[in-house]
Amino acid sequence: QVQLVESGGGLVQAGGSLRLSCAASGRTFSNYAMGWFRQAPGKEREFVAHISWSGGSTYYADSVKGRFTISRDNAENTVYLQMNSLKPEDTAVYYCNAGGLGSAWGDYWGQGTQVTVSS
Repeated sequence: QVQLVESGGGLVQAGGSLRLSCAASGRTFSNYAMGWFRQAPGKEREFVAHISWSGGSTYYADSVKGRFTISRDNAENTVYLQMNSLKPEDTAVYYCNAGGLGSAWGDYWGQGTQVTVSS
């Protein structure tokens, strides 16, 4: 089992920035590729970003490419999502996920953190 806890969400104006964190515990964090997903009201959960177990490979949804950056610190068992140039359409609950491949999610989810971007 891997337990995931997200933090860092909040309310920000369009054009602003936020940094999400996801702290992992349980099984060895560095064994897992990690991802971020989001779900807006009335919409399906969608892929945002993915990072390999080593951090050497990253992959982004087209909608966030060039604005968001995923990174990880295996010594701290934490994965981050730096979000810049935020848009109102980025408003969603953001979820951390472990064990996925590319844009597909794995078995472990955090509880989510709300990001609201005002226009």
